[in-house]
Amino acid sequence: MKLNIKNETGRLKSVVLGQPNSMGPDPTLEESYDAKSYHSIQHNIYPKEKDIINEMEDFEKVLKKYDVEVLRPSIIKDYNQVFARDVSFVIEDKMIISNVIADRADEQDAYRSIFEKVKWRDIINLPDTAHIEGGDVIVWNDFIFIGTCFSEDYRNYKTARTNEYAIEILKEYFPKKRILDFELKKNDREPYQGILHLDCTFNPIGNDKCIVYKNGFVDESDYSLIIDIFGEENCFHVNDEEMFEMFPNIFSISPEVVVSDSSFTRMNNHLRNEWGMTVEEIPYREISKMGGLLRCSTMPLVRE
Repeated sequence: MKLNIKNETGRLKSVVLGQPNSMGPDPTLEESYDAKSYHSIQHNIYPKEKDIINEMEDFEKVLKKYDVEVLRPSIIKDYNQVFARDVSFVIEDKMIISNVIADRADEQDAYRSIFEKVKWRDIINLPDTAHIEGGDVIVWNDFIFIGTCFSEDYRNYKTARTNEYAIEILKEYFPKKRILDFELKKNDREPYQGILHLDCTFNPIGNDKCIVYKNGFVDESDYSLIIDIFGEENCFHVNDEEMFEMFPNIFSISPEVVVSDSSFTRMNNHLRNEWGMTVEEIPYREISKMGGLLRCSTMPLVRE
């Protein structure tokens, strides 16, 4: 397979979609590793496997409607494998194997058949102490946007997934890219107070537009930089409640077509009526209760 990811919206040809089968028992509060899951467990609304399966089946149908090749990881018994984005990610023609948190380390074994489709020289394995997950990495032509946490308490946060060392290594591998790091607010238990990954607060769509949540950034200048790059008129601004519902985390099949949650009425109408996009709506409310949405569920391999 010839990998090719130059941005978030080029016409999608091949993608890995996460695996909803054999989720196992609901996690306890101590076992949760993101604030949204903590909230769902605490309020006894953690999603059921059958609902997760139904939502991912609807997503797969939309992808195949647009002739996208959909690959799936093998099933690990009693293991949450919904969020494919964080296991690895592609920049240009290279696949970077993420150093995910220990709670998810076994997931990568399920991707072996997918990794084997890629030439070994196109796979980058990072040092053990370089932590990064695909949800924190957004490829946008000459830019690579990366979400991170510079706090001295980094090791104490389960929601801190990408460190400065990993960013420095990516700069060495992609010296011609303009790599911008954005420090995200972190909170392991309050989903209104912290951001798990960059794609939960910012996501480019179309050819020159983006969805952005201002309050997800530690430094407002990072938010201002995004506005400068995309232009105020090309930014859809998400409020606190919409961030909680995961509005930024939709998924692009092409510059003209996005897949979005059917409950995102205000944004979906804007994308259609103001920006002329085709919005494929599917229900994804149950999966959102685990701290991720449509972008989190995918790992694009090839875009035109």
